[in-house]
Amino acid sequence: MFNFFRSVKTQDALSVKPKHIAIIMDGNGRWAKARHLPRSSGHQKGVRTVRKIVKHCAQLGVNTLTLFAFSSENMNRSSEEVGLLFKLFLAVLKTETTKLKDNNIKLKIIGDLSVFTFEIQTLAQEAEKELANNTGLNLVIAANYGGQWDIAESAKKIALESANGKINPENVDPSLFHSYTSLANFPKVDLLIRTSGEIRLSNFLLWDIAYSEFYFCKTLWPDFDEDALDEAIADFHSRDRRYGERNGEK
Repeated sequence: MFNFFRSVKTQDALSVKPKHIAIIMDGNGRWAKARHLPRSSGHQKGVRTVRKIVKHCAQLGVNTLTLFAFSSENMNRSSEEVGLLFKLFLAVLKTETTKLKDNNIKLKIIGDLSVFTFEIQTLAQEAEKELANNTGLNLVIAANYGGQWDIAESAKKIALESANGKINPENVDPSLFHSYTSLANFPKVDLLIRTSGEIRLSNFLLWDIAYSEFYFCKTLWPDFDEDALDEAIADFHSRDRRYGERNGEK
């Protein structure tokens, strides 16, 4: 079911892109450990990989790229590493917004941002506002995000509006529920990629990947490059996406 090594990269396979690619960027720590470097070096190298992949997706004409920056569970790591991730997130917001604007990229940050400092929350809001009128790639950053959190928050919003008489509970269906989720305004996720060889979802976009194709590769995130992404997309096009049907039959 999961093919790590299929190499079917062709120009035809890349001519039609997935509209929405989501990536679990895994392996920064292991990359650093293998080189006897501090974990911070892995995270910094991972940021450079993000730049390359964002640029490549924009060039390919992908509509939306969602990146799992760090999960709500990552908050349970050591205070030193959490602090490092916060500082790195802050630095990226400060330095990358102008580059994103120059490349016509729109930014959306999803997740529970209340855990971040006021400075980070303000910069995030300002970056989204500054890039709001761009018309190219939609870059979604999931920060302190969890799929279960997303579903619970959506349920809370629906329950509140139901209690206020704005929604009839009988009218709640998957389509309405989806409209309250973090990715409501973006295309459905076509391709989910996870790097580093781990085969699990880690509570990422649980609502949104019901019919996504999964691609797991052994490459650590800092080593993931344009060719690796092209191979994942080529593999995606080799799949038979039936959405529960059998060769066109329901």
